[in-house]
Order: sequence, then structure tokens, then C-alpha cells
Amino acid sequence: MKQGVKSQEEYQKRAKQHVPKRPVVSNSIRAFLVGGLICEMGQFLQQVFITYFGFNEKNAGNPTVAVLIFLAVLLTGLGVYDRIGQWSGAGSAVPVTGFANSMSSAAIEHRSEGLVLGVGGQMFKLAGPVIVFGTVAAFVIALVKHLFHLAS
Repeated sequence: MKQGVKSQEEYQKRAKQHVPKRPVVSNSIRAFLVGGLICEMGQFLQQVFITYFGFNEKNAGNPTVAVLIFLAVLLTGLGVYDRIGQWSGAGSAVPVTGFANSMSSAAIEHRSEGLVLGVGGQMFKLAGPVIVFGTVAAFVIALVKHLFHLAS
């Protein structure tokens, strides 16, 4: 029995020596560059809506987010967003575009199962927890803010 434990530990030790090192620095740089580029594109779009379409800073966010979502879904459908994600890692998971990519890729993957159970079911299986968490978090923050307001 002890012989088996020793050989298992030895195996783990040897296997660990052959595991390739992760390129953490280059992965971080790529994630930073792609995530920053997506955010920069959002800022550019927001300026376009302010400058050319008469939006103010407060209202320019809505069409900006809509365009970013549209672009992410379009690039997902064309298979480009997945390649960007493979290269950049977490950089492509910037909240708006990453979430749009996740939902649209789930819809594309399960379209053969039908519109309701395939596309709708799989998309909202992902979106449901996000929506619930967002709603609960907003409620808790509003409650805390209200309690602090009453206390002052």
C-alpha cells in the first residue's frame, strides 16, 4: 500500500516537471490590449453619438451599447469573435461584448433544436443568472442607500 502512495507522489512530481509554463505576461498584455481596444471603441462610438447625432453624455450610452452588442453578435455569427477570444483570452470578455458573444454563440450552437427550446432556452439559461444577480445586487444597493438616507 505504501509503495503505491510513494509511486503516486513520484508520478505527480514527474508529471509536474513536464507541464508547460503558462505565458502569463504575454496573455495579460494581449487581454489588456484587446479589452482596452474594445473600451476605446466604445468611447469613440459615444463621441460619435454626441458629436454627430446630438446626444448628451448621459443619453449617448444607450446607442453606444446597442452598437457594441450588434457588432459582437455579428462578429460571433461570422466566427471572428471566437478567434479574437482565443488570442486575447479574458480581454474579449469585456462585459457588454463578452455577454453578447456568450448569448449569441449559445443561440447559434443550439439553433437545430428549434427556436423556443434550442435558441431561446439556451440563451436564457445563460442570461437568467446574470439578470437575477443584477436585479438582486441593485435591490441590495438600493436598500443600503435607503437605510443610510434614513439614518442621516
